[in-house]
Amino acid sequence: MAFEDVELPDVSGVTVGILGGTGAQGRGLGYRLVRAGHRVTIGSRDAARARDAAAAIAAMPGGDRAPITGGENAAACDADVVIVAVPWPGHGDLLTGLAPRLAGRIVVDCVNPLGFDERGAYPLEVEAGSAAEQAAALLPESRVTAAFHHVSATLLTDPEIESIATDILVLGDDRAAAATVQALATRIEGMRGVFAGRLRNAGQVEALTANLIAINRRYRAHVGIRVTDI
Repeated sequence: MAFEDVELPDVSGVTVGILGGTGAQGRGLGYRLVRAGHRVTIGSRDAARARDAAAAIAAMPGGDRAPITGGENAAACDADVVIVAVPWPGHGDLLTGLAPRLAGRIVVDCVNPLGFDERGAYPLEVEAGSAAEQAAALLPESRVTAAFHHVSATLLTDPEIESIATDILVLGDDRAAAATVQALATRIEGMRGVFAGRLRNAGQVEALTANLIAINRRYRAHVGIRVTDI
């Protein structure tokens, strides 16, 4: 099968774990995936916080459409797809410690290495090239992809919003793994998973988040990305 010649699979039965799932992005993705019918495990350094976050999501509208549990980050590694939604400073240490548990898993890195100063957000230089490439280097036995960088946590966590109209750019060197993540993104109402190239291109996707933050500040919005003509 050619790298580009991949059809999106049926992912209706896929389970999802979220590392750093008590943060706004992690909780939001967990909520949307539960609403889409996926079993989710919220992971955290603090198991009690993870259980509280899972209970809060379950109590939200649509949060009872699939089981959701919480525990330490290691517990979230037992899912079919594991999303990395931790703050950038702790990214490397966390993945190094969890590498054996993540072997063979599809890993989705959505971390944006950004700095902030009086002029706003800006991309940080990453020795590996990007957070996703760092994840791939630290997880050689995992199927690492990059996705979900540009979706607003505010929108994800708002139960009044039924549909989030945005495209999710998915990158990866394992084309079948990327297709699985595309299909998973498309399960969320309003979203579409779009393949955006190999993992070596993840740096500019992560950095684009700084531009979107600037747009949000200027227009008081929660913008996303739409790719035209496909």
